[in-house]
Amino acid sequence: MDVGTRITVTSPDQMRDLGRRLAKLLRPGDLVLLTGELGAGKTTLTRGLGEGLGVRGAVTSPTFVIARVHPSLGDGPPLVHADAYRLNGGLDEMEDLDLDVSLPDSVVAVEWGEGKVEGLSEDRLHVVIQRTVGGDTAVTETMAADVDDVRDVVVTGVGPRWAGEDLASLAG
Repeated sequence: MDVGTRITVTSPDQMRDLGRRLAKLLRPGDLVLLTGELGAGKTTLTRGLGEGLGVRGAVTSPTFVIARVHPSLGDGPPLVHADAYRLNGGLDEMEDLDLDVSLPDSVVAVEWGEGKVEGLSEDRLHVVIQRTVGGDTAVTETMAADVDDVRDVVVTGVGPRWAGEDLASLAG
């Protein structure tokens, strides 16, 4: 996997803002894999994606419904937000959700999708969110940050679709 762009996020509001900035780079057919432990901020980032894409409906965790479709309120793509946490069958089980049918016309964001949905597209954006450990320089640089809210986010483009994109622009 290519080296990703590292971004330090110090609050849930900043995570949503990162999602809004990321949405500006997305287009129909894009697959976004979101990786991180429970409570890392995957749904918060996806909420920002939805805001940035201008979709209808509140973006909430799809854990119990597995997938939600948020139609566009304008001329942008719909957002399909899926959660693969409870799916153990990998791509076979994900295919039951028809994500491959939705993908060409939508932005598809899959929480817990690593190792399960890569077969949907050779091009994907992989977003890894990790809580920082105490003593991180990012924490000392942002004195006002609540240490529990600080996250390291690494965004990596995989495949030809992402080869020319400036993911470093997300950091600013």
